[in-house]
Amino acid sequence: MRAWLQRLRTNRLLFADLVLIAASVLGAFILRLTPEQLILDYLPTFFWMLVVALVIKPIVYKRSGLYERVWAYASIAEMRLIVRAVTIASLIFTPVIFLLDWLGAFTNFARSLVAIDWLLSLAAVGGLRFGLRLLAENRKVIEQASGVKLRRALILGAGDAGALVARELQKNQQLGLNPLAFLDDDPEKQGQRLHGIPVVGTLKDLAAQAAALRAEEVIMAIPSAPGTVLRQAAELSRQAGLPYRTMPGLYELIGGRVSVSRLREVDITDLLRRQPAQIDRSRVGDSLRGKRILITGAGGSIASELSRQIARWEPAMLVLLGHGENSIFEILLELHNEYPQLEIVPVIADVRDAGRIEAALAKYKPDIVFHAAAHKHVPLMEANIAEAVANNVQGTLNVVQAAGQAGVARLVMISTDKAVRPSSVMGATKRVAEWAVLDAARRFGRNYSVVRFGNVLGSRGSVVPLFKHQIAQGGPLTITHPEVERYFMTIPEAVHLVLQAAAFEGPGELYMLDMGQPVRIVDLAEDLIRLSGLTPGEDIQIEFSGLRPGEKLSEQLWEAGADYSPTNHPDIRRVQEPQAPGSEALEAALRQLITLAEANDGADILKLLGELLPGSEVGQAPPPEFTALP
Repeated sequence: MRAWLQRLRTNRLLFADLVLIAASVLGAFILRLTPEQLILDYLPTFFWMLVVALVIKPIVYKRSGLYERVWAYASIAEMRLIVRAVTIASLIFTPVIFLLDWLGAFTNFARSLVAIDWLLSLAAVGGLRFGLRLLAENRKVIEQASGVKLRRALILGAGDAGALVARELQKNQQLGLNPLAFLDDDPEKQGQRLHGIPVVGTLKDLAAQAAALRAEEVIMAIPSAPGTVLRQAAELSRQAGLPYRTMPGLYELIGGRVSVSRLREVDITDLLRRQPAQIDRSRVGDSLRGKRILITGAGGSIASELSRQIARWEPAMLVLLGHGENSIFEILLELHNEYPQLEIVPVIADVRDAGRIEAALAKYKPDIVFHAAAHKHVPLMEANIAEAVANNVQGTLNVVQAAGQAGVARLVMISTDKAVRPSSVMGATKRVAEWAVLDAARRFGRNYSVVRFGNVLGSRGSVVPLFKHQIAQGGPLTITHPEVERYFMTIPEAVHLVLQAAAFEGPGELYMLDMGQPVRIVDLAEDLIRLSGLTPGEDIQIEFSGLRPGEKLSEQLWEAGADYSPTNHPDIRRVQEPQAPGSEALEAALRQLITLAEANDGADILKLLGELLPGSEVGQAPPPEFTALP
């Protein structure tokens, strides 16, 4: 049915073009000649020009795509298409007419006729199509006047994104929003109009303009704005009693197209948004395009985002390895829908199973391995010491050894700031795992590296989903200590920078992402409460439970005495820490740790980790009681 309707619309447009082609030819003769000249001297010329135009021009218009556009949404791009199609048709039409003149098909001919015909054709073809757009817009105005209720909206940001939002809202009444005005802090934009919508003030004028215009909603169309600006806008909107929505941030739009249909509620990640980092697209593209890539822990929060971003760079194959079949299935379905041409292979395997890991790498022969499989929950690993070693240390060793045997040229391990002067079992096992990767890089002479960063917002088991659950339950929000603070990044931002670091050359490198300024967890909790339309301390209480075993008040990004240097990217630093154990000593320690883990000997594991990491605080706190989360 849809195809039939499309053919009907195309045939109608084609018929209209045939009429206009004939009218353009006739118009050229009328404008150039007197009626007597046309009838007495130029009638054969008119006939041949009409026939040639009716044959050539529709074919060129069809090949140029003039019948494949929805002209109700025509823009500058479609105007260029019309000019190109009409000009190409005339460039083909003109020599044919000149040839017929030379062959004597007609006796009288004025060369200006083809130029006039080109101008008239351009006006006719363009006028028809942009007339369709004008009719469509008038129809929407009529529909709006006939009773469709639209909410009155203020748009923050009169840039490209704001223009896109305003235009889509004007076109699509189904979105239910009527753009009234723009607010923008750029003084040069004040008093100007964008798509007929005025710029009436700056962000600080939000409350006054909202009241004057009787606005009912605020839309933040500034995807590149830092979190401080969005925080201010959210607070001003809340004070004005207006609901507010935003466009996705730049990291959410990597590889995609900005669309107003993706307007969403303001999230905590928006309020923490930092200045967007740049990416060397050429370097990252060259490192991923056409490569066979394997990701461990592929069902996890970080690894699944890695899969999404890598898929955009057209790898030859993407192998998703993980032991959770449901999470692997979910990301597999998502990627198949988004990238149907990409070869995606799901592998259900546990990194602790050396045989399965060796078999997978030997079979698929990846060029690059991203190792993201790990246990990350600090209190849980304090209570499950042997499991932390088995997964984080033995699992990493299995992946590294299998990569070496399979000839993998590049391996990137995802690590954490908790590996710096670790106070927890989780942090200590990740530090030892880092040593295993960097030692393998030196032994194999390959580009194996480690990328560290802090907490990511929205990952499974992280503080934000827990706070949201507690808010939904009516509170209270439980926090360990009023002064506890952490470094935060969004998942897309962290992965964005991991891919940039992975493209660097050089074996055995340790990279640290620029985490910005630490955020107090209390401030994070209060922002979430306000985003839920509630008031901290009144509607939702915050309670403090005390630091848990293995936790610090604040995290460090590198060891005391470590050297760090810039890389080619301003948000990635190369870190050189005090010398790790030599290869032989490290190999012996790894064997001993794995043996103790197999024997479930937590006490001796803690003792050995303390010896390997002098100055750490591993095992100095009593076991967790799990009476408060987090």
